[in-house]
Formats: sequence, C-alpha cells, structure tokens
Amino acid sequence: MNTAASEAFLSRLQPGTDSPHPAWLQALRRAAFQWVAEQGFPTAKDEAWKYTRVAPILEIPFQPAKPDTNPQLCAASVERLVGDYGGPRLVFVNGYFAAGLSTLERLAPGTQVTHLAPLLRADREAPLFADAFRARPQAFTALNAAFAEDGALVQIPAETRVDEPIHLVFLSAPGPTPRASHPRALVRVGAGSRAILVESHVGSAGEVYLSNAVSEVLLDAGAALEHYKVQNESTAAFHVALLSVRQARDSHFTAHSWALGAALARQEVRVVLEGPGAEVVLNGLYLPRGKQHLDNQTTIEHLAPRCTSREFYKGVMDDRGHGVFDGRIIVHPGAMKTDASQTNKNLLLSEVAQINTQPRLEIFADDVKCAHGAAVGQLDEQALFYLRSRGISLAMARSVLTFAFVSEMLELIRLEPLRADVQRLVTAQLQRLEVLV
Repeated sequence: MNTAASEAFLSRLQPGTDSPHPAWLQALRRAAFQWVAEQGFPTAKDEAWKYTRVAPILEIPFQPAKPDTNPQLCAASVERLVGDYGGPRLVFVNGYFAAGLSTLERLAPGTQVTHLAPLLRADREAPLFADAFRARPQAFTALNAAFAEDGALVQIPAETRVDEPIHLVFLSAPGPTPRASHPRALVRVGAGSRAILVESHVGSAGEVYLSNAVSEVLLDAGAALEHYKVQNESTAAFHVALLSVRQARDSHFTAHSWALGAALARQEVRVVLEGPGAEVVLNGLYLPRGKQHLDNQTTIEHLAPRCTSREFYKGVMDDRGHGVFDGRIIVHPGAMKTDASQTNKNLLLSEVAQINTQPRLEIFADDVKCAHGAAVGQLDEQALFYLRSRGISLAMARSVLTFAFVSEMLELIRLEPLRADVQRLVTAQLQRLEVLV
C-alpha cells in the first residue's frame, strides 16, 4: 500500500478537536482513527482483499460529508428514487437524518424507529455502536466508528409482529468536492418478534463519493428478521459496507443483497450463530458491467449446536465487469448437528469479464452436514440454438437466457412492491441485452 496516499487520505478526514460528543464517543473515535493510522489499509496480501484494490479510493481527495440542504430533495422525489413499501421510512442524506424526507407513522406499539444522533450525545455508551470495530477491526469499519455522526436506530420489543417493512434510505447528495459519508444502522429485534427491514443505498448519477456503511443486527431468542439491501450507487462512486449479525437461540435471519451500482463496491456479511437452533439464509445477486468491480464477502460462524445456514449467490458479469465471491462457513468445536450449504453460480457474458469465486468450509466439529460448490459458465449454446431456430434473434435469445438466470433470485423476494422495484433495476442493468419482462 502506498503509505503517502494512505496518510494523505487520513489527513483530509482527521477528526476535529472541538467535538461536542461525550467522553466515551471521543475516546472511541480516537481509538478507531489511531487503529487505521497504525495498521493502514488492506492490500493484496490480505486474503480477504486480494481481488479488491483500495488504491482507487485512497487516490481521491474525499472530504467529510456535511448535512445537505438541497431544496430539490422532497419526500416525493425520494419515493420515486427508492420506492414506497407502506411502512415507516428513515432517510439519511450524506449520513445525516433528514426529518422532512422521512415518514415515521404506522409504528407498532413499543417499536422505536429513530435516528442515532441523540444517543451519540448521551453520556452513556450507545449499545452495539462500538461492537463491529472492537470484535474484528478493519480499516473501513474503524473509519465508520471514527466518523459516523448519525444513523438509524431500530428497536423492536419482545413478542411484537411488525408486518409493514421498515425502510432505511441512505442517499449521497452531490457537493463541490468528492465526499465521504459513513452510514450506520443499529437494529435489535426482541425475543419472539418478527420484522422486515429494507436498506436502500443510492446516490446522484455520475457523482464521485464514498459511502462507508456499517449495519449491526442483534436477534434475541426466537426473533425473526427479513433483511433486504439494494445497492444502487452512482457508477462513479465507491461503496464499502459491513452487515454484522448475531443470533440467539432459535432465531431466524434472512438476507437478500443486490449489488448493481458503484464503480467499486465491497459488501461484507458476518453472521454469528450464538444460540442452538438458530437459522440463517443469505441470498445475493451482483451484476457488474462496464468496468464495475463488485466484491461479496460472507462469513457464517456456527458456534452452537443444531444451527442451519443456507447461502445462495449469483453473478452476471458483462463487458469488463469483475465479480468476486468469497464465502466462508466456519463450524466451531461443539457445534454438532450443524446443517450448512453454500452455492455460488456465475455467468460470463463477454470474453474479458472476470469472476473470482472461493466458497470455503472450515469444520472443527463432528456429526455435521455441510456442502458447498461454485460454478462458472457461459450461456448454453444448445439453448441459444433452440431459441434461434424458433426465429428469435441472437441478441434476444441471449437476453431471454440471461434474465432466466437472474429471475431465480428475484422470485425469492417475498415483499411484492420491492420485487417489482428490484426487477425494474435489474432490467435496466441488463438493458443492453434487450431483456424482455
């Protein structure tokens, strides 16, 4: 790593000394920033980063994002951009809560959906806020801990069913210079409760910015959460994100991830199954085109017995697009009766598109059932021939087969309005292939 570039990058983001934050937060910020200054940014020598270079991020003179007062932004424009799914919506612009763009109605009794800033000004340390950095520090997670000024707080009490989805919108607005924002979300679902959460990460087309996001999820015993994330950043922007999940006994977590935007994006998912009988499902779709680089990193740790994990990711790479999938399932000692499977399928549509896939199992317990696999291929020539023999053009035949490959992931979306929005975005991403829907 270019030390000079790293130092210059950090110097532009150096935290101020006149912070109004309480002592606990100032100490955390100093520790996190110092960690990055001493350890530096990952390089190709780091196993988890060997296919993703961070130099393009460090070379840009990012400045800390500030609250945006763009008069052109209104609730209707945000709704057109990210959809309306019928439930409460929290909107953050450049990492700061935008009350005028948010809708906090229709909340279940006892449910708390608000922003973090008041909690970060309190003398008592905010629960979960430092967990991601302290548990497994890395450069971008540390930067989020050092610079996040606001974020979403979702707390659902025990034995509560939240039927309408909670929508978190993280919008990067343009500025005179490239900006770096650090979105944050803290989510806790109480024992026996049910909820749906949607995260939308978007930005102005063509704008260069960095969105460095961290989401922390804690599921108590018997809780269930469906989590959907749509990453549709500007194709000139950078998106680095961590989703960290801890699950107690008999909890259920399902995550769906769609990586569509950004010049370079890296989504890391860490799930720790801490209680017996916990279940997790991770689904993902990534569609790099042009010169996009979309990296997916997943780690599922089985700490307790009788836990189940299912993982299914698909990628479609076109032009010079570069996709990465690195998935780890770790079965720790004592995690007997583990049932885990992991599948990654990839479709290359051009001769210069790339995919690096590495599914991994690390098993340190007996009496388990685990499987993993990966596949990389091109469109089936026989299927193309069949469609062309029916009078369909080559371009249209390629489009039909590509969309059929992708549609399997769309069918997994149970939230119908979101499924329609994601299908529209996926179709736009594949529009050069003239996909029909």
